Amino acid sequence: MLDWAAWLAALAVVLLFAVAAWSVSVAKRDVSIVDGLWSLMFLLALLAYAGLIAEWGSRWLLVLATTVVWSLRLSVYITWRNWGEPEDARYQAIRRNNQPNFAFKSLYLVFALQAVLAWLIAAPLPAAFTGAAPLGPWDLAGVVVWLFGVTFQGVADWQLARFKSDPRNRGKVMDRGLWRYTRHPNYFGEACVWWGFYLIAVGAGGWWTLFSPLLITFLLLRVSGVTLLEKDIQQRRPGYREYRNRTNAFIPGPPRSPDIARSEAAQ
Repeated sequence: MLDWAAWLAALAVVLLFAVAAWSVSVAKRDVSIVDGLWSLMFLLALLAYAGLIAEWGSRWLLVLATTVVWSLRLSVYITWRNWGEPEDARYQAIRRNNQPNFAFKSLYLVFALQAVLAWLIAAPLPAAFTGAAPLGPWDLAGVVVWLFGVTFQGVADWQLARFKSDPRNRGKVMDRGLWRYTRHPNYFGEACVWWGFYLIAVGAGGWWTLFSPLLITFLLLRVSGVTLLEKDIQQRRPGYREYRNRTNAFIPGPPRSPDIARSEAAQ
C-alpha cells in the first residue's frame, strides 16, 4: 500500500533538487542541463520514499535495481552528449519566447514543471516498492518489457552517437540501424521502459498507476518528444522530409517503398 505522506515528502525532495539545478543553470546560462538530470529525479524520488517508509515490499530489490540502471545510464549518456555544447535549440526557443526575466521564469517553466512530472510518472515505482504480493507473471512480463526498452533505447543512442562522431555525416539524416525502422527509437524505448515499470506495479497491486505510462507516452509523442523535435528539423536537415515519408514516427515498422512514400506525401 502506497504511503501517501512519504510520497508527498519525496515530491518536496525532488523540488529542492530542481531548485538547486536551476541555480546552476542560471550561473551557466544553460537550461538544457535539466535533460541530464531528468532521470535522476525519478531515482531521487524513489530513494527519498524508501528512506521514509517503515517496511519494504517483496519486490523492492527489483524496483531499485531497474530504476538505478535506467536512471544512471540515461543521465550519463545525455550529460556526455551535451557536454561542451551550447544550450539546446528547444530551450533557446523557450528562452526567446519568455523574455524578460527568463532566468527566474525557468524555475517554474522548466525545472519545477519537470520535477512534478517526474514525480507523477514515477508513481509505479513506490507502488511496486511497497507491494507485499509475491513475485509473479506480471513482474516477469514487466522485466521483459523494461529490458527490451532499455536495450532498444541504449542501442539507438549508441548508433546515433557513432553516426554523429563521423564528420562525413554532418548535415545528414540518421537512417541506419534502429533508426531505419522508427524515427525516434530512443523515445520508443523510453515508453517501453515505463510500460515495463507499470507491469511490475500491477503485480504489486498498483494497477491504478496506469496514468504513468500513458502520460509519458503522450509527452513523448505530442509534447516534448516527436512533435517538438520535428517542428523545424526539415529546415535544418533537407533530407528529413523523405526520411519522414518512408519511416514510422514512433512504433518500429518496415520502411515504406519510395513509391508509397511519395504517394502518401502528396496526399
